[in-house]
Amino acid sequence: MEIVSVINRPEQDAAMLDAAGLSLERALFPLIVMVERLGPIGVVDLASRVGRDYTTVSRQIARLEELGLVTRHPGATDRRVREARITPQGKCATDAVDRARETMALALFENWSLEEFDGLTILLEKLAQGLILKPASSPPK
Repeated sequence: MEIVSVINRPEQDAAMLDAAGLSLERALFPLIVMVERLGPIGVVDLASRVGRDYTTVSRQIARLEELGLVTRHPGATDRRVREARITPQGKCATDAVDRARETMALALFENWSLEEFDGLTILLEKLAQGLILKPASSPPK
């Protein structure tokens, strides 16, 4: 819980946006990143992934569209679904975020040995796969 709490602090996103040189509303930051990584993506799917209401995410995607960072188009398989896609300007923004994230991570891990870092990577991947494949029923003994 402590890790999730730290990661979800508004200051973390603000620092990331500042390091990336972006003047983007903090609430829009995770959406543009997810659209770039997962897009084209429907607003309902996106809202589910970020744990927000569909109408809120729809307004936020409209804001990203006004800023020229995403576009919305009818879905390829279901024309009733509006899918968000990253624009070239949006891709430049997410690339800046990636560079800032890498710089911040390098600073975070600068005193770690390669073995410690590799061990963390392996364990985090194992955790992620476990979360995806099945819900936890009871803790291991």
